[in-house]
Amino acid sequence: MEQVIQQVVNGVSLGSIYALIALGYTMVYGIIKLINFAHGDIYMIGAYVGFALTTFFNFGFFPALIVSMLVTSILGIIIEKVAYKPLRNSTRIAALITAISVSMFLQYGLMYFVTPQTRTYPEVLPNVQLKLFGTNAVIDLKNIYILIVTLVLMVVLQYVIHRTKVGKAMRAVALDGDASQLMGIDINKTISYTFAIGSALAGAAGVLVGVYYNTINPLMGSVPGLKAFIAAVIGGIGIIPGAVFGGFFLGIVETGVSALGGSLYKDAVAFVILILVLLIKPNGLFGSNQKEKV
Repeated sequence: MEQVIQQVVNGVSLGSIYALIALGYTMVYGIIKLINFAHGDIYMIGAYVGFALTTFFNFGFFPALIVSMLVTSILGIIIEKVAYKPLRNSTRIAALITAISVSMFLQYGLMYFVTPQTRTYPEVLPNVQLKLFGTNAVIDLKNIYILIVTLVLMVVLQYVIHRTKVGKAMRAVALDGDASQLMGIDINKTISYTFAIGSALAGAAGVLVGVYYNTINPLMGSVPGLKAFIAAVIGGIGIIPGAVFGGFFLGIVETGVSALGGSLYKDAVAFVILILVLLIKPNGLFGSNQKEKV
């Protein structure tokens, strides 16, 4: 029982990071039907911004988190304006190839400046462990911070989506872009806001993963970015609650597989789950079949 509790704690922490990244994927796809494969590398940029702030400027955890979110949100807007906006009316394959190209540019562009060397995050959070329910299962204070930050950001996101004009515009564009434009909604601004919010969440995940695992490198965004995409698809890409569920679900499954001695196969398990979900429910667990008039 103690082992189960411990793995659930670890899985929730990992799932929180996947969920934050998956939200960016699902928001962008919901608005412009684009799979932004550069999103995982924005998460990596956020980790490096947090590292620079905490190492060279002695920022605390929360100031570094906020500044990293601001930097990555601006980066997301720039990427959308420069790389994706000119291809908005092009074929999907052209946009997909561009997304992969932007991903490679961010990875190796940053590697040119910071070198491939693995960096170690400073200890910005106290290393305290608490026992759970009187058992030998422990929860690190870092896990608590990760979960709290994730939940707060998700609540703020829900508020923005459902209670602000920007959120209403985003929902309208996701529902029908042409009709929303006729109603006076500026699609370009709405898409920029979407990229900004999604990239900010990825930047926050980058800082959290740096604090949790203590090491970062320029290629760190590839696998978590792909896992977050899988999480978004499992939950139903384009559906925000689905992305959150998929992130937590995938995190718990991965830690469970590792605990059973299958750490070498945890990545394969993620793809197996994806294939099974697509076979059983192609639109994701939270998705629904939509009829189109032809």
